Amino acid sequence: MLEIGRIGKAHGVRGEVAVHLTTNRTERLDPGSVLMTEHDATLTVASSRPHQDRFIVRFVECSDRNAAEALRGQVLRAKAITVEGELWVHDLIGARVVEISGTDRGAVVAVEENPASDLLVLESGALVPLTFLVTFEDGVATVEVPLGLFDDDDAAATSSADDGDAGDQPAGEAG
Repeated sequence: MLEIGRIGKAHGVRGEVAVHLTTNRTERLDPGSVLMTEHDATLTVASSRPHQDRFIVRFVECSDRNAAEALRGQVLRAKAITVEGELWVHDLIGARVVEISGTDRGAVVAVEENPASDLLVLESGALVPLTFLVTFEDGVATVEVPLGLFDDDDAAATSSADDGDAGDQPAGEAG
């Protein structure tokens, strides 16, 4: 089950609540949609309407203000929506990131929102813009990145391998 929103304060006296969605899929609040709370209670959407930066929702199971106030702060969850060709954050978490050359860059630990392009956060701390994703199959994200994106990672690996070969020449001198 994925987190899709959070119930805010009660709205009016008929059991409506404000819901702040954490998804862009507003159909999650269509009448008849079944949602779960963090305490495994089932809530069925009776009606919903946009209101400012949130939605006003009435649940079948919530008939008055007291019941609505009891729901305040609850996290709403729902089953994942499967859409062919769509990539979801929960699919990316844990996926291996591999360059076209075959170099494995590690697992995705988070996806960070960024105005230009969402960023894959790797276990090494490296950030890979999602625009560099070429394919995603079987938990492997294949990326084509520009030269230099992983230079810090590569430099750390080669400097530790080269520590014994420093020689006695100052940096920059040819031998």
